[in-house]
Amino acid sequence: MSGTAPDGGLYVPEILPVRTIDEFAGVERFDEISALWLQPFFSGSSLQAELPAVCSEALNFPVPLKSIGQGNDTFSVLELFHGPTAAFKDVGARFLAATMVRIIDTGATGKTPVTIIVATSGDTGGAVAAAYHRRPGVRVMVLFPDGRVSPRQQHQLTCWGDNIISLAVRGEFDDCQRLAKEALADREISARHNLCSANSINVGRLLPQSAYYARASLEIFRNSGKKASFVIPTGNLGNGLACVWARRMGMPIENIVFATNANTTIPDYLSSGSWSPRASIATLASAMDVGNPSNMERLRLLNDDNAEQVRQEISAFPVTDETIRETIAEEYRRYGIAWCPHTATALHVYRNLPQSVRRTGNWVVVATAHAAKFDTIVEPLLGAEITPPAELAALLKWPAQYDTVSASLDEITAYL
Repeated sequence: MSGTAPDGGLYVPEILPVRTIDEFAGVERFDEISALWLQPFFSGSSLQAELPAVCSEALNFPVPLKSIGQGNDTFSVLELFHGPTAAFKDVGARFLAATMVRIIDTGATGKTPVTIIVATSGDTGGAVAAAYHRRPGVRVMVLFPDGRVSPRQQHQLTCWGDNIISLAVRGEFDDCQRLAKEALADREISARHNLCSANSINVGRLLPQSAYYARASLEIFRNSGKKASFVIPTGNLGNGLACVWARRMGMPIENIVFATNANTTIPDYLSSGSWSPRASIATLASAMDVGNPSNMERLRLLNDDNAEQVRQEISAFPVTDETIRETIAEEYRRYGIAWCPHTATALHVYRNLPQSVRRTGNWVVVATAHAAKFDTIVEPLLGAEITPPAELAALLKWPAQYDTVSASLDEITAYL
């Protein structure tokens, strides 16, 4: 419920429990695999008996693994965009909401309504707003960078009303993230408004995300007897770190490769060994526009803050806007599939792996959002209209309601 630790740092598991493939024999459904996967983290807690119901409620949409191509050009795509807001963030946000409302129902948080403050570079805020909309005993403040998200993303961030406060911050995502962290770290503000976080700084977001890597790698191992390798689009590093956790916990995962956009903080760290966060750059893959990824703290801690150990854990490659455009158009010509700009970064990185590496691995490209969320970018490149999923289409009919503010904690607090 607290999101960040009292000193402003991030919570991590004291240990990552090691699981075996045999433990999941006969378990097929995503929600059932997730409940079994997460059980050690809930053992002895007030939510232990509720975990299967939480997973059944929250993870009630498909996360399919689809094969693409033929012969030596075959790879899989893990589609994580079939939730209510058409982005992978639905997995973590819905799980977190389902657990939080059960804690609130016990009265453990006192009588003050819980306020969730969430910084978003595009998809997190919409998923969190959808997951908590009209939930009793909780309200959400969504902070997003003014002019730095796609029009449809912005509509998903601002169409809710009721218990959702949406604020466009004059600045970039890192300003929004800083404000959220400052508010959570300020004991007086945090106590007065009963603050908690739903960003990937909240460990409750990362845990269910590790479950879809467990499910996908188990499926590949069951079908081929071989380990899976993943190419993951990443910005704040939550999605990528979740895969690292899944491998550390014993799942059959071989290589983990991150795809970033022109915000090259992670690739630069791997090449130089020096962590140098910087201001973010606006790109077509806007949800990945992060210059100071929070979850790098967790990844570095996991590797004793040793850059060489991190290099053994993961690799990362940047992709330019020009290449994103080319990849979206080329993949559509090749297979007739429209991909979002973020997924395009991962597709490009996969295509540019050495042939020997591609052919010897069971590669999975992680698709993080539906292309219809980025229609103004994708449709002109394809010369075709993309039909939005039914739930997204319904949200687009709701009126937007938000205010624009400066990147000031005082101003944010006034809205609270």
